Amino acid sequence: MVFVKTHDISELNEELIGKEVVLGGWIEDLRKLGKMSFITLRDVSGISQIIVKGELNDNLGEINRQSVVSIRGIVQETKARDFAFEVKAEEIEVLGKAIHPLPVDPIGRLESNIDTRLNHRALDMRNQKTASIFKLRHHVLQSLRKTLAEKKFLEITTPKIIGSASEGGADLFSLEYFGKTAYLAQSPQLYKEQMTIGLERVFEISNFYRAENSHTGRHLTEFTSIDIEAAFMDYEDVMNVLEALVIAVYKDISENCKAEQESIEHKIEVPSGPFQRVTYTQCIEELKKAGEQVEFGDDLLDSHLRIIGENHPGFYFLTDWPMKLKPFYIREKDDDPTLSRSFDLQYGFLELSSGGTRLHNPEMLKERLKEQGLDPTQFADHLKTFDWGMPPHSGWGMGLDRLMTTLIGIDNVREVVLYPRDPDRLSP
Repeated sequence: MVFVKTHDISELNEELIGKEVVLGGWIEDLRKLGKMSFITLRDVSGISQIIVKGELNDNLGEINRQSVVSIRGIVQETKARDFAFEVKAEEIEVLGKAIHPLPVDPIGRLESNIDTRLNHRALDMRNQKTASIFKLRHHVLQSLRKTLAEKKFLEITTPKIIGSASEGGADLFSLEYFGKTAYLAQSPQLYKEQMTIGLERVFEISNFYRAENSHTGRHLTEFTSIDIEAAFMDYEDVMNVLEALVIAVYKDISENCKAEQESIEHKIEVPSGPFQRVTYTQCIEELKKAGEQVEFGDDLLDSHLRIIGENHPGFYFLTDWPMKLKPFYIREKDDDPTLSRSFDLQYGFLELSSGGTRLHNPEMLKERLKEQGLDPTQFADHLKTFDWGMPPHSGWGMGLDRLMTTLIGIDNVREVVLYPRDPDRLSP
């Protein structure tokens, strides 16, 4: 029979000593020593030792490591230093047999490269470091939602199948949609702007898609984005929201996820504010001093950002970009129309977020579309909302996957995504 699991391993305590429990998990180790066997049982919450004696031990047979079992037994104290309690088994049932050898060693005694682990991702979740990364991701998502809700942002969900380019870009996946051409959304940009008309402050945490043929540890074709948009805020205001959010999440995870930090062998250091503000113009000056051949108006290359990142370690904002480098919906600065009310949040050389103040005047928006070679008629559904009384608004989008890499101190976003998608990986 299949026993109903009564307790997680982490719930074993002194009050349960002498009482019957039913545990369920997978066998991490099994040692047979004459008339006794010792099973190391693990579930998602922890690890325990199971003692098998007598007739049950005689009939135990061969059980491969990582097989899933249900164990009914009595909780007792243990002298083993690696366990808080142990369970003397009275009945054992194998619920799911594991093959031997396995394609990946979940215990980590035999190391596997990342491609091998991704090819067997579900099994990789039994590796405690990998599992801890995704427990941390779960807590980060909870913390993001809690903090944004406290700042009076409402969570929304926008379409991922769209009829036209949401930002006028070319990096779109297309698909056949009942005789029409549709696209996978690369951001919620236009929808979140529209929502400020009635909801004022909105956010979305969702997956988006970019047909970018990049082969780096920072790029994926499917990624999770954290987006906000807020009426009656300028780009300075939403920069402050972003800074406070990052610090709050770091603090929350640092204080409340000690076990996961120990498992991944990385102590999370909470950044202090305010984050430095570095203008684009200042960046150009720094690059010229470093001997780079760069002029005002040039986009900043990866090599440029590495130099800037060395000058400004940790989190900092890169602000006031030239208008010609920004999308059509970004507003110019009043005192210098060649510059935009925009920013990127950087962590060293790594771009985490991009945002700014949006144009909310419909006529100016139409002109900007034309200036960038875009057809305003293709944005008719968006533009008509500006005729209904569009408030001034600002916002940003931030990559969750990249944020996770800064939090836990790794370089490859594939480590923090369950089933990453890139130009070379479409399965599993």
